[in-house]
Amino acid sequence: MLKYKLAQLLEEALAEAAARKMLPQVAFPEVNLEHPQKPEHGDYASPIALKLSRSVGLNPLKIAEILVSLLPPLEEVEEVWVAPPGFINFRLRKSWLIQQTEEILKAGEAYGDLDLGQGRRVQVEFVSVNPTGPLHVGHGRGAVLGSTLSNILRACGFEVEREYYINDAGNQIEIFSRSLYSRYRQALGLPVELPPDAYQGEYLLKLAQEIAHERGNSLLQLPEEEAIRQIGHLGVQRFLQIIKQDLEMLRVEFDNWFSESSLYESGLFDKVMNLLQEKGFAEKRDGTLWFTSAELGEDKEAVLIRSSGMPTYFASDIAYHYDKFLVRGFDEVINIWGADHQGHVSRMLAAVRALGVPPERLKIIISQMVNLRRGEEEVKVSKRTGELITLRELVEEVGADACRFFFLSRSADSQMDFDLELAKRQAPENPVYYVQYAHARISGILRLARERGIDYHGGDVSHLQEEAELGLISKLVLLPEVLELAALNLEPHHLPHYAQELAVAFHNFYEKCRVVSSDGALTQARLKLVEATRLVLTKLLKLMGITAPERM
Repeated sequence: MLKYKLAQLLEEALAEAAARKMLPQVAFPEVNLEHPQKPEHGDYASPIALKLSRSVGLNPLKIAEILVSLLPPLEEVEEVWVAPPGFINFRLRKSWLIQQTEEILKAGEAYGDLDLGQGRRVQVEFVSVNPTGPLHVGHGRGAVLGSTLSNILRACGFEVEREYYINDAGNQIEIFSRSLYSRYRQALGLPVELPPDAYQGEYLLKLAQEIAHERGNSLLQLPEEEAIRQIGHLGVQRFLQIIKQDLEMLRVEFDNWFSESSLYESGLFDKVMNLLQEKGFAEKRDGTLWFTSAELGEDKEAVLIRSSGMPTYFASDIAYHYDKFLVRGFDEVINIWGADHQGHVSRMLAAVRALGVPPERLKIIISQMVNLRRGEEEVKVSKRTGELITLRELVEEVGADACRFFFLSRSADSQMDFDLELAKRQAPENPVYYVQYAHARISGILRLARERGIDYHGGDVSHLQEEAELGLISKLVLLPEVLELAALNLEPHHLPHYAQELAVAFHNFYEKCRVVSSDGALTQARLKLVEATRLVLTKLLKLMGITAPERM
């Protein structure tokens, strides 16, 4: 990427300035470049002189002038200048920028792909909701974040495995099984008293009625504990199937579905608990096994195995991460958790350290809450059931494309408002409609060219001289930088923002520059630019899991 070439040249200028004693010998900070907000400030700017000012004792403007004087001429850069209070600004050469249209066409669908990962194995674990009920709206946000981040990392050279962790063991499954058994007895007309911590909800009653219809009273012929175990397994499998169907509606797929119960069946859980005790990070007191984490920077101890012998979620999570890092050998692991798991982050990092794994190899993203609105009105419950709105209801109402775009539009750590009315609106103010309409327009232009038999592949892009044309190319060449930013910071929200900016640039070009005209040479050049835009926009939409319509 050009920004790295410019950064390297500035680093070389710093070294030369120090060697010539134009600047004192100090530890130089990292050189970085940014895109100025205003076009008059150029295409790139570096604040390196501002960073250096205090340590070298010189005015930042003076430092910037010294560095600019040492930069060699560049074929990509038209002008380099110093701007107050000490920025070094770069304006790209028009001829170089225009030529990037050809570079995009030459790279085709691979344009923007990077080799940041160099084949490193990364596991992205997301959703992982207990299979004890349907998915709700908040789960959908994590699902879209995880699937899009996986796509981005693959495009950036990582070997990615997407995983759903099935919580099919432990206390919550025990409660769920007993709740479902009580509802099953109720469906058969028997008197029942629900336990105080029982799962509630119409969905559980409906499932119990289905099982009663299919199985009759056969489960009542079994010993109660066996009946509870069997109906619990039945319920988990049913809800797991529903969860898979809901995720498919949202275009979310997984490479692996990992069962928590397999940790116990394989003996891995016991192995890991013994390992923690041997290493001095677990201690049994009064029949309870505690995670003793003071040495790891955690001042609060956590229970691993209760005195009843029931493991906690935290304990199984430790065994699960042992499997991720030390059995399956992932180089990096990314967990996307809901907002209610925020307090679990620091102790999970401590647990990974206890296993001998550098904690920086584990990245945890917290996906914040989603507030549903219809314009100004807040929506909390489903009109149909009076309960929390399910993910399926949301997808059925606004469609998978709108769900995915809206869920991605804010950073994961920000709470978001999801406006149902806006998401359904077929108008430019709806961002997903606006972006998809740009693609449909592009498809229409290329379709017209085919119908008229126009072959533009030999066209000369040097005819692209208009401001709107150059503005569009300037946006197209940012794709590699956007993908790098999203991959390195694990921030998929940069993609919908960039897609909107690109759509604005294209619509502006469309309004100001007639593509197919009587000027054959200009038509060919502009068709090349339209095709380059199609490649970039299609790639963006594909990475986000959003359809690229040819007609709207």
